[in-house]
Amino acid sequence: MAAADEVDGGDGFTIADARFAKPLDTDLLDSLAASHDRLVIVEENSPGGFSAHVLQYLANAGHLDGSLAVRCLSLPDAMLDHDSQSGQLALAGLDKAGIAATLRDLTGTAAASPKAESQSKS
Repeated sequence: MAAADEVDGGDGFTIADARFAKPLDTDLLDSLAASHDRLVIVEENSPGGFSAHVLQYLANAGHLDGSLAVRCLSLPDAMLDHDSQSGQLALAGLDKAGIAATLRDLTGTAAASPKAESQSKS
């Protein structure tokens, strides 16, 4: 949620908690795919996990036949250096800054400059 708030004040973003990996909440996915043109799946897991399951469902249900853009964020398929959990998430791009960068890229929203951010806080 903090990453969405960082991008354009969070307006226009829906945060959906999948709650559980199985059984897959297909009603939630159908609703999100019908009401959004972009989806970002964030999971603290290796590639091929929950996001792959979601992508398979979306493809088989025909949701990927149109203009739905999907990005999957997960841990890299590599060993991460020993660090704190927050440090490892940052290295993987799964922290607030990494998720916000993906959201900005997907929406074409420019990052706020540090000067503009400090002026808006004054």
